[in-house]
This record gives sequence, C-alpha cells and structure tokens, in this order.
Amino acid sequence: MTVLFATHEAYLGHVVGPRHPERPERLGAVLDGAQVFADSLDPIVPRAATREQLLRVHRSALVDKVESVSRSGGGRLDADTVASSGSWEAARLAAGAGLTAIDELMAGRGTSAFCAVRPPGHHATRADTMGFCLLSNVAVAAAELAERGERVAIVDFDAHHGNGTQDVFWADPRVMFVSMHQWPLYPGTGWFEEVGAGDAVGTTLNIPLPPRSTGVDYLRAIDRLVLPICRAFAPTWLVISAGFDAHRADPITDMSLTAGDYNDIVARLLPLAPAGRRLVMLEGGYDLDALRLSTTATVGALLDSASRPEESATLGSPLAEQMIERIRRYWIERGLLVA
Repeated sequence: MTVLFATHEAYLGHVVGPRHPERPERLGAVLDGAQVFADSLDPIVPRAATREQLLRVHRSALVDKVESVSRSGGGRLDADTVASSGSWEAARLAAGAGLTAIDELMAGRGTSAFCAVRPPGHHATRADTMGFCLLSNVAVAAAELAERGERVAIVDFDAHHGNGTQDVFWADPRVMFVSMHQWPLYPGTGWFEEVGAGDAVGTTLNIPLPPRSTGVDYLRAIDRLVLPICRAFAPTWLVISAGFDAHRADPITDMSLTAGDYNDIVARLLPLAPAGRRLVMLEGGYDLDALRLSTTATVGALLDSASRPEESATLGSPLAEQMIERIRRYWIERGLLVA
C-alpha cells in the first residue's frame, strides 16, 4: 500500500500571532507523527488552487478579501480569523493539496493520500472566513471530484462542526456530508435535524455528541449511522476532514478520544470507497503531542497498520448512545434510513 503525503513549507508562512492555537508548530507535530511511516510514504508537492477552482465553493468577495488583506501585509479577516503576509500563498496551496492528491490518485500512484495542510478550512463558508479558516480545502477537493462526475462522501470528525463544508454542499446531491462533533460547541451549528435541502435532503448527516464522548461512542455512531447512510449514497470517493481536537488532551474542546481511537475510526471508514479513492485532509487539533500521536495512528490506518500509540477507553457514554439512537429514529421516521 502506498500513501501519498502532501505538505508544503509555505504553510509555515501563515502566522496569526503569539499564543494563537492555530500556530505553525502544529505542522511540525503532524510531520513528526507521519515520520514513523516515512518509508511507506510517497511525498507529493501541492500546486496552488486556481481562482476558478476556489470560486466553485466561495464567493468572489471572500477570495478577494483574503488575497487583498494578505498582500497588504495581513490583518483581521473576522472576529477570530487573522491573515498574515504569507497567508494567501499558504491558503491557495492548502486548497490545492487535495487537488494535487486527486490527480495523483487517479493516475494510480497511491492507495490513499494524507494532506498535512494549514490553515484549516472546514469553517469557511461560501461567503465568510471564520474559525481560523480562510478557504475550504476539503470543499475545493470535493467540488473538483463532483465536477468530474464522482459521488463524494465527506466525513468530518473534527470536534467542531464543519459548518463551512455543510454550507457549500447543503443543496448539492452529488456530495454526502457527515459531521461527528461535540455539542454544544463553536460554531453552534450541526444539530441532527440539519439534513440538507431540495434534492439533497438526506445528504447531510450531523451527529452532535455530548462532551466526554469516547472512541466507543464514535465507532457506535459510525456503525449505526455513518456506514449504512453512506453506503446507501454509494460514494465513489471518500474525503476525510481529519481534525484531531476531539483528543482528550486538546485545550479547547471537551471530548475523550485517544490517538488509538483515530486508528480505529479511520480504519472503519475506509471501506466506504475503493483503494485509490481515499483522501484525508488535516483540520484542527491544538495539543502538539496529541497531534503527533493522532497523525501516526491515522497514517497507520491508511497503511492497514493497527498503530495504537495510546490505548482507548473501553466504555462509552450513555448520553452519547441515547443521542445516536435519537438520530437513528429521526432518519428512519423520515424515510431517510431503512431500519
């Protein structure tokens, strides 16, 4: 098995200020975690996304704002998102990493790809930057695949709801969007009754889980909800928004995953698409040790290795199980899931 590994030194040029959780050191931690499997990784160099590719998922005003603020030396884009002089290049290359990986995978050069990118992207909506995110990296990749006639399943296990990705594909029946996230938590979206609109009703699946949910809860949600619903959608590609901030050590969330859980979660999701059609892109995660260990576990799963740098909890949360069953009943009652 060959895992393509995309990253770029320009990602370090996105600097948002001292003591900010989305700091350049995050990338170093991810690279250290992947280094465990260095002999099995095939490096690829991302190309920058074009304006046309960005405009498939973002309004021109957002793209123009990110570029102009960055080129003018940097500044605040919104209440919690900052650009520096290097952010425009970093953001375009982050959005382009998935595109580059898609071309390489379609050419048969790997069984999967891991894109170690920053800034993250899943909070960037069509119209607005937010939540440390400038451009929606995963959405750019999924939109490219959809334009090529593919059916795309996006699974986002970042602890924060991927509101930006949801916004982009809310009414697009070509893309299935799944988010497993802490509830309540920023950005305050992602309730289970949000299921898409128009022809795309049933192609958005939100699984809001209570604080302290464990890997047992995530696997239960995958088995009871994600796998049957995504299999009915019949994706030809799987794209994973890999945020590692549901790790128990993360400073800005309250979940209880371990690095070993990410190995189990990714391994459970991979059969949704055939080898050569699997793309993983980094989102959040703000404890450096947790990032390093979780990356090792995730890349291990892509290589079919049971890499468990931390042991997992053996018990789930009764509140999480109740929520999963509540979501399942909701989908069944509306004819969106066969019992």
